[in-house]
Amino acid sequence: RVRIVTSDYLDVTDPEALRLLMLLQAQGADVRVFEARSTSFHMKAYLFAHYTGDRHMQGTAFIGSSNISRQALTNGLEWNYRVDYPADDGFLEARNRFELIFGDRRAVPLTDKWIDDYEARRMAPSWVVAPGSDEKETAPNPTPVQVEALQALEQSRTVGYRRGLVVLATGLGKTWLAAFDAQQMGARRVLFVAHREEILNQAAETFLRIRPGARVGFFMGQVRDVQVDILCASVQTLGRIGHLGSFSPQHFDYIVIDEFHHAAAPSYRQILQYFAPQFLLGLTATPDRTDQSDILSLCDDNLVYTCNLFAGISAGLLAPFHYFGIWDEAVDYMEIPWRNGKFDPEQLSSKLATLARARHALRVWREKALKRTLAFCVSVRHAVYMAEQFQKEGIAAAAVYAGSGLSRGDALTKLADGSLQVIFSVDLFSEGVDLPSIDTVLMLRPTESKVLFLQQLGRGLRRADGKEKLVVLDFIGNHQSFLHKPQALAQAGSSYRDISAFARKVESGQLDLPAGCFINYDIALIEFLKSLDVDGVAQDYQALKAVLGRRPSLSEFYRSGANVARIRQQYGSWFEFLVDMSDLVDPDLSVGTGFRKFLREIESTSMTRSFKMVLLEAFQDLDGWRIPPKLSALSRQSWRVMQRRRPLLGDLPDQIRDTAEGNTEAWLRYWRANPIDAWSGANRTTSSQVFFKINSDQFEPIFTVAEQEREVLSMMVQELIDYRLASYEARKSSVPISNVLPFPVKVVASNEVSYFPDLKIACGHFRTASSEATEHRNLGHSYGQLDPARHFIARATGNSMNGGKNPICDGDYLLLELVSSTNAGSVTGSIMAIERQDEFGDNQYLLRSVVKGVSGGHILRAFNPAYADMAATDEMRTLAKLKSIISPIDLAINRSFMREEVPELFGEKFNTGNWQSGHVALNEKKAHILFVTINKQGKAADHRYIDHWLDDRTFHWQSQNATTPDGK
Repeated sequence: RVRIVTSDYLDVTDPEALRLLMLLQAQGADVRVFEARSTSFHMKAYLFAHYTGDRHMQGTAFIGSSNISRQALTNGLEWNYRVDYPADDGFLEARNRFELIFGDRRAVPLTDKWIDDYEARRMAPSWVVAPGSDEKETAPNPTPVQVEALQALEQSRTVGYRRGLVVLATGLGKTWLAAFDAQQMGARRVLFVAHREEILNQAAETFLRIRPGARVGFFMGQVRDVQVDILCASVQTLGRIGHLGSFSPQHFDYIVIDEFHHAAAPSYRQILQYFAPQFLLGLTATPDRTDQSDILSLCDDNLVYTCNLFAGISAGLLAPFHYFGIWDEAVDYMEIPWRNGKFDPEQLSSKLATLARARHALRVWREKALKRTLAFCVSVRHAVYMAEQFQKEGIAAAAVYAGSGLSRGDALTKLADGSLQVIFSVDLFSEGVDLPSIDTVLMLRPTESKVLFLQQLGRGLRRADGKEKLVVLDFIGNHQSFLHKPQALAQAGSSYRDISAFARKVESGQLDLPAGCFINYDIALIEFLKSLDVDGVAQDYQALKAVLGRRPSLSEFYRSGANVARIRQQYGSWFEFLVDMSDLVDPDLSVGTGFRKFLREIESTSMTRSFKMVLLEAFQDLDGWRIPPKLSALSRQSWRVMQRRRPLLGDLPDQIRDTAEGNTEAWLRYWRANPIDAWSGANRTTSSQVFFKINSDQFEPIFTVAEQEREVLSMMVQELIDYRLASYEARKSSVPISNVLPFPVKVVASNEVSYFPDLKIACGHFRTASSEATEHRNLGHSYGQLDPARHFIARATGNSMNGGKNPICDGDYLLLELVSSTNAGSVTGSIMAIERQDEFGDNQYLLRSVVKGVSGGHILRAFNPAYADMAATDEMRTLAKLKSIISPIDLAINRSFMREEVPELFGEKFNTGNWQSGHVALNEKKAHILFVTINKQGKAADHRYIDHWLDDRTFHWQSQNATTPDGK
C-alpha cells in the first residue's frame, strides 16, 4: 500500500501536483490533505516498510528537508537523516507519528472537488518557499509531423467527418497528438480508451501536461470515475454493456481509441457503436492498408494522416536502423506444432532454450551489437537460460520478467549506467515504454504479428544523445510465421510473390531505404524467401494469414491486392472459401440453407450506389436481428451512417443531400423508394432476391434468426458490408470512376496516355475484360490536348457498332475519355463505354450509343441493325465517352516496339522475317517509318524505312542506312 499526506499550508502545494497524485490514487494509493489553517505543517519524511519471509518487519525512514520535487530529490543542497529498523527504534516512533497525522480529522481525502475548491481560494506565494517548489514542467510543442497531422485532422472535421484514423509509427507521439487535437477542437470531455493500464496511466499524465487544470479519472479494474473531464478507460471494463450505460451516447465530445488495430474486436465495436461524440480519433502504428482495412471501416474509411517508420526516420524523429536477418540455423520451426496462429509455447520454449542456439546468438551478438541490448524471449525459462549462458561468457546480463528479482526499472537503470549489457525480457517491454538509450535489439523469438514486431523494434528507435543508429539482430526460421517481418520493415506486400520479390531486391541491393538505414539477410534466408514464389488465391490467403497472425477479413484480403472475384468463381463465396480453408468459426451458419443465399447476395449484389450496404449497417446498428426496427428509425440511422461516411453523400441527389435530414418526410420517402424497396422486393427493377419484408411498418428478415445465431450472423454480415463499402468507395473515389484503371499515370511525354491492350470494349454484348497490362502511347497533337488522368486507349471487339456513316470495326483502337459527376455532361447522343459487374464481381464493358427512350429512360443502341436495343439499368454505369478512333500508324509513331508486336499493329500480311515488300492494312496513303534492327551488342545493325504508301497500300523499302526525304 501507498499512503501520502500533504497539506495546504501557505498555499504552497501546486494544484497540478495534486492532480497527478489523483492519478496515483486511482492506482490504489490513499492520499490525504492536512488542512493546516493556522497550524504550521512543514514536515518532510519518507517511510518504507516491508516484511521478511518469516514475517518480521523491516523499515527505513528518511527524515529531513527534501520536498517532493525534482530539484529537492536530485541535485539540491538538502539534508535527510536515514533511520533503519530494527537497528534503530526511531523508525517506529516516526511511523506512529505518521499514523496520528494520517488519522487526524483535519487530514481529509484528496478529491477532484477538494482540488477545485483549493484552486479557487488559493493565493499562490510570489516567493520561492523551497528548492523546486516553483518548478513547472511545461508541455512540449508539437513536432513537425504532429503539426501536419493536426492540420489534417482540423481539415477533416471541416468537411464533415466525425471519425478519422491517424497512422503514426512507434515513437512519433500518438498520445501527444491526441491531447493536442482534443485541445485544438476545444473538447470539454474526453474519453481515452486502451487495452493496457500502463498506456492509460501514461495518457492521463500526457493530457494533464496539456490541460493542467482538468479533472482526470479512470474507468478500469475497480475504479469507476464518472464525473471527470478526461476519462482513461480500459476497453475490458468500459466495453461491458452494463458499464456503457453509465454514460449517455453524447457524454464525450472527443473519443480516442489507442492501438486501434485492436478495434475490430467485439468489445471495441460495442464502444464505437454506443457513443456518438463530436469526433472520434483512431490511433495505430500499423504501417499499411492491409492491416487497416477493417479499422478503416470503423473510422468511416477516413484515413486522415499517415507517417510510417521510414517517414519518421527521414524526418529525423527516429533513429536509423541497421537490420540483420539471421538464419536461425539451430531450430527447425516446421517441427513445432502451429495452432491458431501461434507455435505451441512449451515446445517452442524447449526448441529455443538450447546450447547450440545460445552460442549462435552469442556469436552474432559479439560481432554486431553495440553497448545496450534489449533481447526479446519467448518464456521465462528461455530468458533465464539465455542470461545464464551470456553470464558464463563474462557478459553482464539479466533476465527480467513479471516477478523477477530484478525489477524492470532497476534493470533499465543498470543498463543505462553500463553495469548491465543485455536485458533478456519476457512481455515487459513490447509497448508503452520509452527506452531511448537502447541501441541494440535482439529478437530471439517469433512475433505473432506485424504490430508486435514493430512495437519491439520501436523500443530502440527513440533518439538519444550520442546514439547514431539502432542495430537489430532478428533470428528468422523456415516458417510462414516470419513473413510479416519484411512487410513491416520495408513495406513489402503480403503475398508470397511479394515476399519473394522483396528477397530478390535485398539480394540485388535495390531496396529503397531512408538515409542511414541498412537491411541485410543471410543467404540461406534469401533463398528460403525466394522459394515462396507461388500463385493462387489459397496461397495468397495463407500468406496474408501468416503476416497477420490470424485469419484475414474479406476487406483485408481485398486490400492486400488479392483477386476476390476468383474466390467466388472457385468456391462460391467468401465464407465457403473459409470453410475450405478450415478457418470458419461456425461453418454450419455460413453454408446452412437459411443464410447461405443471403450472405452470397450481400457479397455479390450489384451496387451502382452505396444504399444497400448503408441500410444493412444501419439495421445492424439498431440490433435489427433481435428487434426489427421501424422504417422511420431505420431511415434516421441510415442518414447518420451516410453523414459519417462523407464520400457516400455524393450518391444522393442534390435536392435530397442539400435539404433533407434524417427525420424529414422527403428523406423517408426517398429511402423507402430505394434500398428499403430493393431489399424487400418492392423495387422490381432490381435483380436482387428478396430477404426482408415490411411488417406493421417494421423492417424484418423473412428468415428466422435464432438467439444463439445472432452474434455470429451479425459479425459475418458486417464483414461483408465493410468489404462492399471499401471496394465501392475505392472504385468511386479514384480519378476515373472505374476501380480497374490504374490512373493517374506518370506522364513522361507530351500527350502520352495509357493503353490497355487487354481492355476489350465489347461491340456486341457485355464482355468481361481486364486492365492489368498497361502501356503508354504518345499520340502527338493531332488528337487535341490529352489529359493522362482522363484519356486512355482500349480496343473494340465485335461488330455491333460496324454500321452507319462512322463505323467502329472489330479491333479498332478507341481513344476514350473518362466521365465523372463533374465532367460527364449530357450522355444522350454520345457513344459511351458502359461498365457493370457480373455475378462474380468482375468488370464487363459494352460500347453503345446512348439515346432517350419513349418512357424517358436511356436506351443503348448499336449501329449495326442486327443488334437489338438494350435498356439502361441501375446496375450499369457510364465509364467513358468515345473521343476518336485511332489510326494504328499513330500508335507506332515515336515509339520503339518489339518485332512480335508488328503483326498486331500492321496486320498479319506484314512480314516479320526477312525484309521484303508486302501489304499492310492501313488507312493512311503516305507515311515515313524507320525500322531498326538491334544486334546483341545493342548497336544498330540494319536500317530500313517505308518511303511512302501507294493507293494500293503497297510500301517500298529503301536501302540500308538511308534517310527519309526530310533528312530524319
